[in-house]
Amino acid sequence: MNQRIGIVWFRQDLRLHDNEALTEALHHCDKIIPVYIFDERTILGKTRQFGFSKTGKFRAKFLLESVEDLRRSLRKLGSDLVIRIGKSEDELFQLARKFKTSWVFCNRERTQEELQVQDILEQRLWTVGQEIRYSRGKLLYYTADLPFPITHTPEVFTLFRKEVERVVSVRQPLPKPEQLPPFDFDLDIGTMPTLEELGHAPFEVDSRAVLEFKGGETAGLERLRQFLWDGSAASSYFDTRNEMLGANYSTKFSAWLAQGCLSPKLIYHELKDYERQRGENKSTYWIFFELLWRDFFRLMAKKHGTKLFLKGGLREEPNRRLRNDRQLLQVWMDGRTGVPFIDANMRELKLTGFMSNRGRQNVASFLVNDLKVNWQMGAEYFESVLIDYDTASNWGNWNYIAGVGNDPREDRYFNILSQARQYDPHGDYVRYWLPELGDIPGAKVHRPEEVLALPITLGAAYPKPMVNMDKWER
Repeated sequence: MNQRIGIVWFRQDLRLHDNEALTEALHHCDKIIPVYIFDERTILGKTRQFGFSKTGKFRAKFLLESVEDLRRSLRKLGSDLVIRIGKSEDELFQLARKFKTSWVFCNRERTQEELQVQDILEQRLWTVGQEIRYSRGKLLYYTADLPFPITHTPEVFTLFRKEVERVVSVRQPLPKPEQLPPFDFDLDIGTMPTLEELGHAPFEVDSRAVLEFKGGETAGLERLRQFLWDGSAASSYFDTRNEMLGANYSTKFSAWLAQGCLSPKLIYHELKDYERQRGENKSTYWIFFELLWRDFFRLMAKKHGTKLFLKGGLREEPNRRLRNDRQLLQVWMDGRTGVPFIDANMRELKLTGFMSNRGRQNVASFLVNDLKVNWQMGAEYFESVLIDYDTASNWGNWNYIAGVGNDPREDRYFNILSQARQYDPHGDYVRYWLPELGDIPGAKVHRPEEVLALPITLGAAYPKPMVNMDKWER
């Protein structure tokens, strides 16, 4: 009797717990071939318009660690992970044809480039009598459980939240398999690529980084345990979430969620367990609230497709005043605008691949509303450098700030000086990332040009502000 063989195509679901594609494969197949493809278009490619490296060094390092962790976990259960570098549809089709598999199991992706790869692979598999079996392992909620079809998803987050919370429960995460079928296939499993092979020189992360973002399910589960159960971070999250220094002002789950090292359903149910044991409050609800935003952005990406990436955004109304100014963009990227709160955030991003949510909103507003630079340039830079880049969340948030998203408030202008004084009231964050301003005391660091006896020469060690900061004092 012929044994049924299935390929499990790991994508942005680099975990064994709550992995629907893996669970489905084990249910239908006698043997499985786990596969991960470092797709050359994503790893070595450039962003669609402005030519940034599609996967910057911080995310590349995190990804390598995540795949290596997945391979170790599979080996502990008697299996292995086949690794390839190339085009996903080519590599998978070759394996499917060679081993006469019945199916390729994978978790479905929702944005344009990933959909194109899925469609090409599906068409090729049909030519040899095989097919893709899709799962939906990225969301907190299953789309089948929602009280509306995706095409009728409410356009405003508050309406979406109220409608979903009222009637939908979060399913229990699927268990991690206790054992896997023996991996006895005659094939080259492939070696892990080096960082250099992914286009980046080895590097050390800046010692000032808020957290060591080590890739992989193992590290993600440890971060979940540490944040929820070590201390009181989860119970004070609402009050600390807009802070900017330290490991525990926010969950920092985003990098592990983006690569699928952590399941949102697992986080939710672990949070519920925390509430049962230590009490429910506004902070614990707000962690769930952030997971809801993630689902909302993914549903918007599915509903609106390529509009998410266009200058006019979801509204299809481009702002004609925004221009493609690479010189201004470079100054912003380098953290040399002369506006300390902006520069501190941008240098943290450049040196660590991470920035707080509060920082992201401010630097995006400054680029769009003060420098009048096309928001797509900022979105592509974030796509390149962020360690926690998530397509739907990144582009959805940039739509939102640029005023071309589906939010009823059209003016998303941030008063940068007011924001700096509110969220960095003593100037500690600015001095942390701008050591050249280290001798300027307290909140005065937010307007160094006003300090009479400057210990630096403004415009030399630190640049003069490229905008008139007086407008934020009115």
